Amino acid sequence: MILARLAIRVLIGGVFATAAVVSAQSPEASIVGTVKDPSAARVPGAHLSAKSLASGAERETNANALGEFRFDLLPPGRYQVRAAAPGFQVTQIEVALATGVTHALEIQLAISGPRVEVEVRRPIDTASSVVQTVVSARDTASIPLAARSFANIAYFAPMTQPVEPSDPTKARITAVSFAGSSGLNVDLSVDGGDNNDDYIGGFLQNFSPDAIEEFNVRTAQFDADTSRTNGGSVIITTRRGNDQWHGSVADYFRGAGLNARNPLDNPEPNPKQPFSRNHLAGSIGGPIVKQKLWFFTAFEYVDEDASISYSNQSLAQFQALAQLASMGLVPGVTSISIPSSVPVLFRDSIFSTRVDWRQSDRSEWFLRGATDRYHTANDLLQQATLPSTGAYSRSNYWNVLLHNDFQFNQSWLGVLTLQANSFHRSLERNSNYGFALAFPFSTTQSTISGFETFGDNQFVTPITAFPVERDQRKYQVRYDLARSGIKHSVKVGVNFIDEPELSGRLSDNPETLVSFPLDPTDYLANPTQFPLDYAAGSSPLGGSSGIFSQHVRRFGVYAQDAWRMSPSLTLNLGLRYDTTFGLFTASGREQDQNSAYITLKALGLDLVSGIPHDYRGAIAPRIGLAWAPGGSGKTVVRAGIGLYYNDLAQNGWVAAFQAVNAPPAGLLQPADKGALIDPRYKTPYALQASLGFEHDLGNDWRVDLRYQHQQGVHQYRRYEYVSGSTLPDDAPSISLFRSDNRSRYDGISFGIQHRFSNRFDLSAHYTLASAATWGAVVGELFDYVNGVSDVRNPFGPGDHGPSGEDVRHRVVVTGRVQLPGKFELATLSQFESARPFTLATSLDVNNDGNPANDRAVVNGAQTSLDQFRGTAFIQVDLRVSRPIRLSDRTELRPFLELFNVFNRQNPGNNYVGQVAALSVPPNQLANVTQHCLDPGCTATRAVTLNDLRVPAGALGDFFGPGTTVGIPFTAQLGLRLSF
Repeated sequence: MILARLAIRVLIGGVFATAAVVSAQSPEASIVGTVKDPSAARVPGAHLSAKSLASGAERETNANALGEFRFDLLPPGRYQVRAAAPGFQVTQIEVALATGVTHALEIQLAISGPRVEVEVRRPIDTASSVVQTVVSARDTASIPLAARSFANIAYFAPMTQPVEPSDPTKARITAVSFAGSSGLNVDLSVDGGDNNDDYIGGFLQNFSPDAIEEFNVRTAQFDADTSRTNGGSVIITTRRGNDQWHGSVADYFRGAGLNARNPLDNPEPNPKQPFSRNHLAGSIGGPIVKQKLWFFTAFEYVDEDASISYSNQSLAQFQALAQLASMGLVPGVTSISIPSSVPVLFRDSIFSTRVDWRQSDRSEWFLRGATDRYHTANDLLQQATLPSTGAYSRSNYWNVLLHNDFQFNQSWLGVLTLQANSFHRSLERNSNYGFALAFPFSTTQSTISGFETFGDNQFVTPITAFPVERDQRKYQVRYDLARSGIKHSVKVGVNFIDEPELSGRLSDNPETLVSFPLDPTDYLANPTQFPLDYAAGSSPLGGSSGIFSQHVRRFGVYAQDAWRMSPSLTLNLGLRYDTTFGLFTASGREQDQNSAYITLKALGLDLVSGIPHDYRGAIAPRIGLAWAPGGSGKTVVRAGIGLYYNDLAQNGWVAAFQAVNAPPAGLLQPADKGALIDPRYKTPYALQASLGFEHDLGNDWRVDLRYQHQQGVHQYRRYEYVSGSTLPDDAPSISLFRSDNRSRYDGISFGIQHRFSNRFDLSAHYTLASAATWGAVVGELFDYVNGVSDVRNPFGPGDHGPSGEDVRHRVVVTGRVQLPGKFELATLSQFESARPFTLATSLDVNNDGNPANDRAVVNGAQTSLDQFRGTAFIQVDLRVSRPIRLSDRTELRPFLELFNVFNRQNPGNNYVGQVAALSVPPNQLANVTQHCLDPGCTATRAVTLNDLRVPAGALGDFFGPGTTVGIPFTAQLGLRLSF
């Protein structure tokens, strides 16, 4: 029904005739090569075939007059390439094709005689300029991964790095930072289908690692069939069945006795934080009809009982607040319960199944369905907030994809992809007091669920608002048409995505938020100040509709050519065009029905000259080259430059969308606040340039050197105009969203690999990089969170600095070695320099009426964007296993996994980001000169910048297991049966 509905929608729209846009790179691979005789002369007209060892599907072609041949759009996997010519022996080569990679082969035929068989392991890609890293199922199965999230592929690829989960609506899906970005500007495809979250950005649905055959992590110089990214691209290919039954069953267990304490969140002598986790995984695949019809199914279930254990600092503040309530100072509340820990229960079920059908030698189909359903109790709690601020959340995803490869003849191949997916999330708050109390100690720098200490959580942070409901439903039709030629391999495609439901609801309960300038312990020492600050800090919230809704359509078309100018030089040329329809239409209304826009026009203010419109200028040329000097296939030089556009996530503008939920009711008043989108909107893009060198040293050793530059243009920023300050007294305050920001990333990496050995595996890389942008208290590349410190001087001093994900040095080592006694030791070790953070103040030091975007002043000088650095991240993970062979194809493998072996404290850049929450005199929030030496601040000394670096605990962990924050030492026991 779903696929039929999708086809009807496409036929009615008249789109199928032109096929569809791809939002991601095709998952297929290519083979290009030459046929030579024993004297190295070319053999013209040789007959070649490429046969899939999984499905038996076979492609055929003939070499040209120069002995050159090519196969395009091959599904990844193992292939038998066969070459035959009169007077020569038949030669067969077995080759493993990786996702999105062009494999170059040189086949040498011997004079007539018995058939020759040769096995070739993955050769260097000498025909593509794309900068990419392939991660196989073997890698993900053997390397210890703390959360078993497919997004952990960031560990393996240079020029990437993990970032904290930035979206509470997608638990346990870690974002991946490319080129110092927030990770929300990345394109993810699964089997060629779009898997992007179009509201907040980043990855959408989770998949079991056991269901994944291969990753391709692409960091630069993507082909023209890649769109909707100005950061990076991740291509995932799922596993399929074959003529042999195969699968696995595994159990992973952790308990509190296997975990070390977190010294910040759960220090002695507090009771140890309760924890248990049991993770079951299984898969099975095989033939339904041999050589014709196959299936593969994977399932995972997570049963986790985690908890939040409060630190001594938090408990002291909570107890002070409870005493204030018992004194009758908190209206309507006479007692507050203070637990030592709060259980956070997480249950997750992930399922996928795939059926492959070989219709004929020319046509293959597969149908894949996938679901992910989870719920969390006491969701969105953090270490410095009480249980009343949490919630019970549910999230449900499903995805259906139909794929067809059809070979018209030896040269022409068409690939059709139809997809439908859906996401629904709901959240029920733990309390309904009608108010919330927010104290400075509960506020963190960026990764936060809110700043309420007690009462109802508004789920609104200084960065963004988290929805209490979300729905995303999309239909995709995509068609790629390729012509394999010797000199020119041409590929064209169009893509259409219809997203009739991109909607949700922000918290809209009428409530009162009370923001205090001091912490509860300060008020306990001076109780008479509490009611005064209670009255002064009270502000009404909610009461109006929190619903937002869009219907977005995306269309794109591309053409690209891999021009093989010589056997050693390939020029990749591409041109892509993308556009979006309905990007600024919400609830069926344009922004000219926004009361804020109408009010400014009535007042004669020219803050905006009109309303925004969909951008039609996203024309993206790309050019790259791959040069294999000498034609040996052991060395390749890659270079390229291109433009990459991406309409980013919509949640930064959600207030402007909510403003048109209903027809305008009248003009806004000075006490109101409006939200507008600048009419000069242009789609953000990145100019990417790259240069790389890869060389095969022999004996399965390879080295890789890469340089990458990204220049970000038209990135999002938020301007806060304040009534009576930067706007006239009779105007409302306005949040204005513009696309005028800029950024820059430069990185160089060196990598070395030793793979495919039975006893030893090693992959290591070092990256030296710099990422910088403009912002206010947060600097993120290509993100909606960047504010402006002073709207009168948006590119003013101190607003330019490193990105929040600016990691100058990063080393990653992964490997596996076979020990005596058939034991195996595998490691994933990460070492990176400290990430930056900004120290802010709650006072309006810039005198623009907007204290939210003001940076702290220390010793008379205002600090700059991301001036401070957190702590270097070091984490060594190990896996010890011992395979037990039960038969030729059956293996039982018990294992022990150790995470953060040296139990290093890794707070990352999760440091206190507000001056008011630090040990400074309360009267010095506008200019810090002294550091308090005791809780009552009766003794002080001159402050240093290092005094202001105070870890905030593992607060990045409350959306799921953190990645840059790291975890204390943890041991995990497991058992895996595979066949």
